[in-house]
Amino acid sequence: MTSFGHDVYDDVIVGGGHNGLVAAAYLARAGRSVLVLERLGNTGGAAISTRPFVGVDARLSRYSYLVSLLPAKIVRDLGLNFAVRKRTVSSYTPVERDGRAGGLLVGGDESRTRESFARLTGSEREYESWRAFYGRTGRLAGKVFPTLTEPLPTRAELRARIDDEAAWRMLFEEPLGRAVEEHFTDDLVRGVVLTDALIGTFADAHDASLVQNRCFLYHVIGGGTGDWDVPVGGMGALTDALAAAARAAGAEIATGHEVLRIETDGRAPAEVTFRTATGEGRVVGRTVLVNASPRTLGELLGEAEPAPPAEGAQLKVNMLLRRLPRLRDTSVDPREAFGGTFHIAEGYAELARAYAEAATGELPSVPPSEIYCHSLTDPSILGPELVAQGYQTLTLFGLHTPARLFEKDNQGAREVLLTGTLAQLDAHLAEPLTDCLAFDADGRPCIEAKTPRDLERELRLPGGHIFHRDLSWPYADDQGAAGRWGVGTPYANVLLCGAGAVRGGGVSGVPGHNAAMAVLGH
Repeated sequence: MTSFGHDVYDDVIVGGGHNGLVAAAYLARAGRSVLVLERLGNTGGAAISTRPFVGVDARLSRYSYLVSLLPAKIVRDLGLNFAVRKRTVSSYTPVERDGRAGGLLVGGDESRTRESFARLTGSEREYESWRAFYGRTGRLAGKVFPTLTEPLPTRAELRARIDDEAAWRMLFEEPLGRAVEEHFTDDLVRGVVLTDALIGTFADAHDASLVQNRCFLYHVIGGGTGDWDVPVGGMGALTDALAAAARAAGAEIATGHEVLRIETDGRAPAEVTFRTATGEGRVVGRTVLVNASPRTLGELLGEAEPAPPAEGAQLKVNMLLRRLPRLRDTSVDPREAFGGTFHIAEGYAELARAYAEAATGELPSVPPSEIYCHSLTDPSILGPELVAQGYQTLTLFGLHTPARLFEKDNQGAREVLLTGTLAQLDAHLAEPLTDCLAFDADGRPCIEAKTPRDLERELRLPGGHIFHRDLSWPYADDQGAAGRWGVGTPYANVLLCGAGAVRGGGVSGVPGHNAAMAVLGH
């Protein structure tokens, strides 16, 4: 049985994903005894890099893949050897109109973006609306993002801090679809804007719950700019740096330790029961921080009614290509088109139809998705020989594919959805994508797809939900138990430090930071 360095730890952290590691590093640096228990044989959770294709020297960000919400403060505070790179192009969206292949390119420089809008829409009016809309969200981002690592503001305090009633109404009070339709007239432009509200979130543009608004908010406030950056060395470079920082500060990290139960009355130190390959064991922590979903937390505590089940809604596809495919739209270089976010079948009407079909239990007939190429910005994830030969990675993220669609036949539905998704991409290519795929050492094409059910099985994400549950507003509301930092539970000595905390979601480290601050009494 495992032998640990302490009989009683100041802090036991359940789960060695990036948020748990952030909390561990902060707490250990404060001189506390810290133990991290991780079920898998490695740390990192969903924020890892791996070589998924046999015999191929390509280290892919298998699950999480871009960085926006990680505050520079955390990187500085923990002295992390980690960096990100900007993408030169924001997005490219191919479209066929009047029998001609074209597209909307956003990025490069302002004049080129303006010209692309004019060519697509016939005037500069839509581009001016784009500038005004994102100018407003950019100003809001600069005010909201710094609050994520501060004690929770009240709704009124955040509203006063934003100090823009039109922006507040647009994002916090009315369904986002209203603002999209008021600001933009072109269906393709409307769709590109809406996609940020649907990443891992199954909702209509006019959903009265405003879950789409919350998703959009977190996608436009990152870093105070809304930029989505490429992690140098892959996402695993971040979690490797976090694990190293935690260990260097004195934290113990035990992989292969699956936590089964947490027993506490909220006052006395908690007893944590775990299982390893050789049997069960127990460890005591004065405080327990749980880097898992709220539902898992309830189950570990033995609650009769754990949190409601969550439902993920995305398809994740990883690919390695021998070369980037040629495009039907010859006005743009494939290296530019795939260097940003490449939107497929994400017009406004297409997104609405895909949602309606999935809501009735059918796979979308025209699956929407978006793609980007990590290796164009950071070739270090490929071996030198692959770089020399022009190999590239592609990451595809499909929308409106809720877990319910995969309940009866996960494998069959996955294959049908993947085929349909790639067909939508092929419609804009001058050659089939399959002609560009690399092959592994066993002669199989280098492509893998993950449904919400796959993510639930592999990572214990509830319902495959990448945010653990629907995203929360970044202010204090009726979640009284969440406390000053948004990480509290009904037990004073048990805190939630995962994506399901208030202001959780994405690769941010924010819940880990905030849980550590709560423990330290800040």
